[in-house]
Amino acid sequence: MSTIYEKKLNDFMAKVIAKNPSEVEFHQAVHEVVESLIPFIEENPQYSEAKILERMVEPERVILFRVPWADDKGEVHINKGYRIEMNSAIGPYKGGLRFHPTVNLGILKFLAFEQVYKNSLTTLPMGGGKGGSDFDPKGKSDFEVMRFCQSFMTELFRHIGPNTDVPAGDIGVGGREIGYLFGQYKRLRNEFTGVLTGKGIEWGGSLIRPEATGYGTVYFAEEMLKTRNDSLKGKTITISGSGNVAQYATQKANEFGGKVVTLSDSNGFIHDPEGIDDEKLAYVMHLKNIKRGRISEYVEKYPNANYVDGERPWSVPCEVALPCATQNEINEEEARILIKNGCFVISEGANMPSTPEAVEVYLENKILYGPGKAANAGGVSTSGLEMTQNSMRISWTREEVDARLHTIMKDIHETCVKYGKQEDGFINYVNGANIGGFVKVADAMLAQGLV
Repeated sequence: MSTIYEKKLNDFMAKVIAKNPSEVEFHQAVHEVVESLIPFIEENPQYSEAKILERMVEPERVILFRVPWADDKGEVHINKGYRIEMNSAIGPYKGGLRFHPTVNLGILKFLAFEQVYKNSLTTLPMGGGKGGSDFDPKGKSDFEVMRFCQSFMTELFRHIGPNTDVPAGDIGVGGREIGYLFGQYKRLRNEFTGVLTGKGIEWGGSLIRPEATGYGTVYFAEEMLKTRNDSLKGKTITISGSGNVAQYATQKANEFGGKVVTLSDSNGFIHDPEGIDDEKLAYVMHLKNIKRGRISEYVEKYPNANYVDGERPWSVPCEVALPCATQNEINEEEARILIKNGCFVISEGANMPSTPEAVEVYLENKILYGPGKAANAGGVSTSGLEMTQNSMRISWTREEVDARLHTIMKDIHETCVKYGKQEDGFINYVNGANIGGFVKVADAMLAQGLV
């Protein structure tokens, strides 16, 4: 980056940090996007004259509320509830709800900001939003989770709607939580509408929605490999996480002929050199989705695997890495270890799982790196397809939804190539995703005036 661009970036970030103190994840997300966009905006002054970037980093609306609920012993608890309605230039706000003790305003603003660009890339008419609570569903009974969800929705319902804001699930919010949230919304509004996505298939959900983020991450990795006349077949793949995204990324990677050798949770990771085939994956799904157990139990069932306590899987040699757990889970040192051990493809299933220093390592080494806003957009894409089905009061087959998802991921990849291909032929997917996502939203904001 030239000195002039660097100064503009630093000046812009100084203002963002001053207005949003202590929100380090938000600062990181904004910095990564703005670094890509400043040279492009300099060449297209209509965006700087209308202060598009300055407007995009300010949420259109921030909703913060208390969530009181009682546990099974009758003890009262109070959590914080949030909804960040970031940008609605191209459609209703769309983005997940996260229930996790680490949730705070800065994390949700980072996620909502990323969501604006991700949703734009999908080609579907969706704005960006994010929400959640510092409530931890882990270890809670179904009745405790239900009481919390009902209290949470009792406030949130007045701010959302099928043409206003359509939340979905995220970390800590799966089918159970979506069901309780939807039931309370329906009760309060006395209407059955597609206000949430990730619903059960019997009551307005879409086939492939649970699988979509993981599938999309693998589809994106395959598209990147095609640019080098390669494929996932025969590749050793490391995956972090063991929840929804990691499970279905494993399933789709197996379909493409890859060999997944790791999964993890917050306590540590398992390494199965023989590969986590479909039978072993079915065990993991039962362990995590039904028993709600820990990944360490895998080695009791499959003793040829190893469990490493307190570490992440990035020391395991691989050619492809799919980080599917949480933000900032790969640091600079781990990125260098990955590349040293032969990794040349990283497709992000989680939101911003690589630190800025790790991303620099990827770009320096010119590996195939798909940032989360592009590579994990399959989930929100299928949420958008669920919204379409709800609006039309129809249901598509599994094959139809999967085909549409695959087409969307190919389109996202093409957009990244269009805006990210450099003169030397290297595709900078970071720039491609950021600029490609920006243009659609920015043009809509220009057209709609100063709102």
